[in-house]
Parts: sequence; structure tokens; C-alpha cells
Amino acid sequence: MQITRTKLSGVVLLEPKRFGDDRGFFSESWNRRTLLQAGLELPEFVQDNHSFSTRKGTVRGLHFQSPPHAQGKLVRCGRGALLDVAVDIRRGSETYGQWVAEELSFENGRQLWIPAGFLHGFVTLTDDCEIIYKCTDHYAPDCDGAVHWASPSLGIDWGIAPDQALLSPKDAAAQDFADFESPFTMESQA
Repeated sequence: MQITRTKLSGVVLLEPKRFGDDRGFFSESWNRRTLLQAGLELPEFVQDNHSFSTRKGTVRGLHFQSPPHAQGKLVRCGRGALLDVAVDIRRGSETYGQWVAEELSFENGRQLWIPAGFLHGFVTLTDDCEIIYKCTDHYAPDCDGAVHWASPSLGIDWGIAPDQALLSPKDAAAQDFADFESPFTMESQA
């Protein structure tokens, strides 16, 4: 498995090897021992989620779960393609408010590890897009939060005009990053 660290401490791009022939391919999408041997220890996963978006330009995010049920996520694309985004919201971090974006697709097989202390969101780049992700804590509605995906102070390049995005009412009404008070600190994530 190829492991690439991003500019945000803790956010890692994983590229599992694919073994293919004329029938298709086989890939280990998750192997704790392989990651440990490479020096990457991820927390235990307790929940798997599967999200389906019918139309290109669907934006989901930017979401987080606050402590005590903060979630780390290992995200991959099961069908189609998406642009996956992580934003550092750990107060005291040198990269607070900075973001990374990676294209995840069925074709490239990439995965993005996003630890607790980061906002997460994505935009679908194809119709009929499936997103599959492992979580380190169970969903807790009372800890659920969101920041507006197009917050000007973040300046995220989603590759889509704001008036073209397909949003849920919750995501459309999310607070601007400039008004957001993060529940995370670098110390709480150490």
C-alpha cells in the first residue's frame, strides 16, 4: 500500500495495490498489519457508512462530530468519482483553517484518512457516485455539526459554482467558517 502524507498533519492518502487480470482485480482496501508495518497506526473502526448520490455536483459537507463522539473517517469511492475535502479545525494547529482535496474514484482506488479534528465533505464528479467510509465512533446526533461548504474564508476550490451545487437543507443552512467556534484543540487530538 502506498501511503502519502498531506500538508495537514494526520490526513493521509492511501493507495492500496490492485492485482488484476482479464477478469477484473482484487485489492485489500484495509489491512491494519500493513499500515502498522508502514508506521501508520489508525484507531479502531466501529461503523461503516455507504452514501449514494445520483447526480454529479452533489455536495455533502462540511461535517464533523464533536467530542465526546468525534469521528475519524477512512473514505473511498465505490463507484464513480468524487473530490474529497478535509479542513483542519484543531485550534492551535499551524494549519488551522487550511484544507486538502483529493480525487477519489473507483478507477484510482485511493482512500483518504481524515482524523477527528477535521471538517469533511465531498462533491461528486460523476452521476451515480458511491462513497464508502469507515468511522472511529458511532453517529451521535447531539454531536453532529456542519460548516458551510462555500465559506469564503476557507477558499476551497470545489471545481463547481455555488449555484450549481446540489445541497441538503442542512448543508445549505450551515454556518460560515468565520462564525465557527471549533470544539477541537491540538492538545485534545494528541
